[in-house]
Amino acid sequence: MFVQQVGLLAGATALRGAELPADYNLEIATTKVEFSPKHSIRTTTYNGRVPGPLLRLREGKPVRIKVTNRSPNPEIVHWHGLFLPSEMDGAMEEGSPMISPGDSLVYEFSPSPAGFRWFHTHTFAGNDLNKGQYTGQHGLLYVEPANEQGAFDAEFFLTLHDWRGQMMGSDDGSMNPSYDISTINGQMLGFGPPLRVRQNQRIKLHLLNSSPTETHWLALPGHTFEVVALDGNPVPQSRAVSMVRLAPAERVTALVTMNNPGVWILGEVRKHVQAAGMGVVVEYAGSSGSRKWHQPQTLQWDYAIFGGIEQQQKEHVEEIPLVFTSKFKGHGAMEAWCINGKSYPYTDSPVLHAGRRYRLLLKNPSLDDHPIHLHRHVFELRSLPGKGATQGIMKDTVLVPSRSEVSVEFVANNPGQTLLHCHQQNHMDLGFMMVFRYA
Repeated sequence: MFVQQVGLLAGATALRGAELPADYNLEIATTKVEFSPKHSIRTTTYNGRVPGPLLRLREGKPVRIKVTNRSPNPEIVHWHGLFLPSEMDGAMEEGSPMISPGDSLVYEFSPSPAGFRWFHTHTFAGNDLNKGQYTGQHGLLYVEPANEQGAFDAEFFLTLHDWRGQMMGSDDGSMNPSYDISTINGQMLGFGPPLRVRQNQRIKLHLLNSSPTETHWLALPGHTFEVVALDGNPVPQSRAVSMVRLAPAERVTALVTMNNPGVWILGEVRKHVQAAGMGVVVEYAGSSGSRKWHQPQTLQWDYAIFGGIEQQQKEHVEEIPLVFTSKFKGHGAMEAWCINGKSYPYTDSPVLHAGRRYRLLLKNPSLDDHPIHLHRHVFELRSLPGKGATQGIMKDTVLVPSRSEVSVEFVANNPGQTLLHCHQQNHMDLGFMMVFRYA
């Protein structure tokens, strides 16, 4: 039964309860997920699996996705990295509709931009670590470009996630989750199917960190990653690296030449996280024996190496300074996170003018790193801690390290309410959000 039409913008509609054919169906429901024969939990998922289904869409080709909520709680789906009207983006702070238990919502849009995107819940969890991004509500979305970058023989989509969180007090008195289980594609190391490859193959890895709070480092000893895209956007300069770092919500696309036969572990560099399960076996055809892992001695990652040569900018840029701080309520208590001294819903709402370019000065004097995500737009990294100016790296999420500053620039080219927030679930829940509004 048709209940409510909530948006009709530039050929995109969102319909509640519409009985119309859909290209894809997503069902939100609670199910049992088995990470290994000895480790399983009940969690909320898409279509009863972790991660949810991979949606492969064509850039600019209209698609209809019907989402049905079989869970006991109101839910919402955020289409992370897509340029959508705010009513359809999947954030209630922007005016997107929630999906009541037993109800359905049909999203219709022409996907853009091309590249590796994803979708996930965007609800409040608070002290309940069985809600929000702590659950299995995350799925992969790939918008096929007109011309695929780089030749490859096979591709794999890998999703990193942490499970069974418990709030723990830290040295500064704040509360952050600690996890018992870490997985790749919902399986602990050694229990999922291996990535089967052949010598001299060139494989493409699409890596997503869907963790509610944790940054992860991945390595494949004996091999290097040629990073070709960040957050689904081609980098100005592809570079070979020994490991990749992914903050929550970040994606890395890399090519790997399989030139070192054997049975290897592609896994988290930090020993305790790999021991919790974050790894997958990479198996060459015709190889057998014990799996190999060579422990790196340091953690290495640098956005700047993928940037282009800094050039003089002629376009006028308006600066918006944003300072990230916290207000503690006592040792072991939940704190309030603030942007420019205010916690959502009391944060300021800067007004954007369509067509203008803005520089966000992301200042983080706090003791925590923050993965900052801007909805419905893509931004360019412009300056990085200890690296100075850079150019050409386009992202939708950037990690701003503790006691540092990062600047990014974007063009206000998608009118509507636009959310900016820390993608760490507990920080977002504690007020680390603000909404930009267009004039």
